[in-house]
Amino acid sequence: MEAASSTFVAHSPDASRITLDTLNEHAKAAEYAVRGAIVARSNELRDQLAKDPSSLPFSEIISCNIGNPQALKQKPISFVRDVVSCVINESLLDDSIPLPQDAKDRARIYLSDTPSMGAYTESKGLASVRREVAAFLERRDGYPADTENIFLTNGASAGVQLVMSTIMRDPASGVRDGIMAPIPQYPIYSALSTLLNGALVPYYLDESNAWACSEQAIVSAMEVAEEQGVTLRGLVVINPGNPTGQVLSRGDMESLIRTCQAKGVAIMADEVYQENVYKEATTFQSFRKVAFEMDAFEGDKPLQLASFHSTSKGFLGECGFRGGYFELNGFDDEVSAVLYKMASLGLCANTAGQIVTGAMVNPPREGDVSYTKYEAEKKAILDSLKRRAVKLSAALNQLEGMSCNSADGAMYAFPQIQLSQAAVEEAAKHGMAADAFYCMELLNETGVVVVPGSGFGQAFGTWHFRTTFLPPDEQMDSVIASLGDYHDKFMAKFPL
Repeated sequence: MEAASSTFVAHSPDASRITLDTLNEHAKAAEYAVRGAIVARSNELRDQLAKDPSSLPFSEIISCNIGNPQALKQKPISFVRDVVSCVINESLLDDSIPLPQDAKDRARIYLSDTPSMGAYTESKGLASVRREVAAFLERRDGYPADTENIFLTNGASAGVQLVMSTIMRDPASGVRDGIMAPIPQYPIYSALSTLLNGALVPYYLDESNAWACSEQAIVSAMEVAEEQGVTLRGLVVINPGNPTGQVLSRGDMESLIRTCQAKGVAIMADEVYQENVYKEATTFQSFRKVAFEMDAFEGDKPLQLASFHSTSKGFLGECGFRGGYFELNGFDDEVSAVLYKMASLGLCANTAGQIVTGAMVNPPREGDVSYTKYEAEKKAILDSLKRRAVKLSAALNQLEGMSCNSADGAMYAFPQIQLSQAAVEEAAKHGMAADAFYCMELLNETGVVVVPGSGFGQAFGTWHFRTTFLPPDEQMDSVIASLGDYHDKFMAKFPL
């Protein structure tokens, strides 16, 4: 048998062995700050407290680094858990079991769509849930949705990864693709850009104007991308903002849609915090709704829009179930078919997460057995989040050298800190950015976990950190007090 010719050089077995040196360089370079070095340190301290509760100057670790509501004692919504319980354990559907009838009825609808909750579903997800998502979108926006353009996913993050990995091309093909993302940004976009060997093109939000998104910033970033030979494949917008907490104005949304449609750049609308709006007289509007009202999906070159939502945020806080969806508008059927193929590689989203997604978009209606309780639980959670948002922002603005825009939406505050040159130099001795040093010392002194602004991106010469306001009302005051005491000591040690 004739040996095949090859230009590859034979390697020793050691070269094939999987080690740090032989890993994918892009995987090693990708960073995800919300679970980075500070969180790793918090796990070490948590273990230390478990072994010796008196060994540290605090009694517990308070994880304000990530939007994980139920880890911070938020109670789940009863209707959601009733439905999930029934679909997972069908014996609970028996008339003798005292669960709300509307939850049982909903569970029967889902179970009629699959032979078993332990079976794979269609790759886009259960048809019954996708119909519920389509109906939700029509109620919310006033425009119909096609279930064939809806993909159920393991949280919004899996949908983002699926879309980005499909649209970003290999540089070996002779192109250099990029994604535009707001700065500050949620770091999944920068991490995936690195992993996919693409460029992250930043556009800066205006901190002096409540983190507004200006048309000038978008156009300037597009021009920079063009000068650098980057082909833009999408523009990410996070509304309400993460980590910044702003809610975009209608005018900003319209200008962004006009610009992207004119430039042929798809919009990736991260709208997972759409239920979290706290500012009076402010309401969430989806990019989908605004685009329809602008007729942006009409014509020879319609706007391309991928919209993402998740069960993890809002008032549900069902992060662990990993439920979510994305919807496509303005994309060719051939593109949707490739996305379907990519979704099929993962077979389907987990079935429990799909059910939670259905319960999220199709909650109990007035007259249903669970309606009153559902509305009361929803209101209690959102009212509490609003109280905590206002309280935290006000407290941060009282601290020396710190300023914080109000958290009008989402579940985070992103204050700017002025740090002295002495603090910057001390951080450098530890091989850290100044804000990372500030956050690490905060953890070591108080047990409070926050994330440095350098993990999200920030304007040059500024320092920030992101904190949630998810600790419950009774704990929020102590978190604020601990942060204030630490900050005063830090500023005394490294005065401005």
